[in-house]
Amino acid sequence: VQLQASGGGLVQAGGSLRLSCTASGLTFSSTVMGWFRQAPGKEREFVAAIRWSRDSTLYADSAKGRFTISRDSAKNTISLQMNSLKPEDTAVYYCAKGSALTSLGYDYRSWGQGTLVTVSS
Repeated sequence: VQLQASGGGLVQAGGSLRLSCTASGLTFSSTVMGWFRQAPGKEREFVAAIRWSRDSTLYADSAKGRFTISRDSAKNTISLQMNSLKPEDTAVYYCAKGSALTSLGYDYRSWGQGTLVTVSS
């Protein structure tokens, strides 16, 4: 399984970014894909996840109402649309493959490299 995240960058507070994660080498029909983030000096935290087959989603409280996770079956990608960004959203964002729709990092066994999101105030 190979996961490739992209789309990070520098944005002002209140702005938007769209992250993408391309996956290869896996069967999407039974997959859960998630986004996590890790800010400098902090532990990794869950952001959002989606169950591929049912399009069910799960969000961290910090992401609800601002972030939207979605999937594109034709392109084998998942996306994270992030709106109304805040400086506290600054982190390296990782996509990951899991087996259950949870917020627990240990339920996700395959991880991509991260993409840095920096939100300036």
